[in-house]
Amino acid sequence: MGQTTTMTAAEIAGFAADILEAAGTAPANAAVMARSIAAAERDGIASHGLIYLPIYVEHVRCGKVDGRAVPVVTVPRPGTVLADAATGFAHPAIAAAAPTLVAAARSQGVAVLAVRNSYNCGVLGHHTEAMAAHGVVALGFTNAPATIAPVGGTTPVVGTNPFSLAVPDGTGGVALLIDQSASVIARSEVVKRHREGQAIPEGWVVDAEGRPTTDPEQILKGGSMAPSGGYKGVGIGILTEVMAAALAGATLGIDASPFSGPVGGPPRTGQMFIAIDPAATSGGAFAQRIADLTAAIAAQPGARLPGARRLDARAKHDREGILVASDLLEKIRASVG
Repeated sequence: MGQTTTMTAAEIAGFAADILEAAGTAPANAAVMARSIAAAERDGIASHGLIYLPIYVEHVRCGKVDGRAVPVVTVPRPGTVLADAATGFAHPAIAAAAPTLVAAARSQGVAVLAVRNSYNCGVLGHHTEAMAAHGVVALGFTNAPATIAPVGGTTPVVGTNPFSLAVPDGTGGVALLIDQSASVIARSEVVKRHREGQAIPEGWVVDAEGRPTTDPEQILKGGSMAPSGGYKGVGIGILTEVMAAALAGATLGIDASPFSGPVGGPPRTGQMFIAIDPAATSGGAFAQRIADLTAAIAAQPGARLPGARRLDARAKHDREGILVASDLLEKIRASVG
């Protein structure tokens, strides 16, 4: 490993905000994006952290993302919240609409937030976790440009299409946090290995003929991300496509421009969030049942609660700081020249 610099999450956020503003992003949008990047680094999810910053810079400068977009939030019906990201970053649109979603869930028992004309939302679990901090169960979906072929086919039809479930612990945190994609691994992990000139494990990607490969470049040459659990992963991808694209009024993955590179204009993908107030449905037993469930998992030696790895990484990075490759920082600085 080359030279590294130790940074706090706050320092990473400040650095990222300065870079995004220098690229032409409005300060308010840059601040939201910078917090997301820092949160990813703090959670040990480097593929969605600083390594993604040069892509954001490129996309703001080429017009794939409108860094100065102002999201528009409307409430067409009780319990239904819409956010038009206006071809800007997804994060500001979600942040602008989330308080309205939570309030509607408390009022109606359940509410949905549909986000359209959007972009990559980073770590989906960060958004559901923020909602769950207010006491609602939050379920999120986000679609992406097509990279997964259907079972028996070789042409991608859905993206890696993550879903996330965040369950509140009653004290402002989460008892459970599930955040997983329809593919064996997130596409950003493959792209990261490709940039670093590294091979990938067999089973992550298949080439254009459907053959397993350890060459990450194959995903850029017509290959497909391998679905998690075979046909079950494809099913998750389709479920998410229905929720985050079709129901949200966003662009299908087969029509969306890539999240990497300058070609194709804004992807106009989407997100969907469902917030449920446990008090409206559980008969008052929700907290105890979640406590019983998590206890049954935690009691087993070697078992890990969903979301626990992120919490461990946060604690470690808060104590010791976050190691960042010095050459990555130089590359980021050079991206805004």
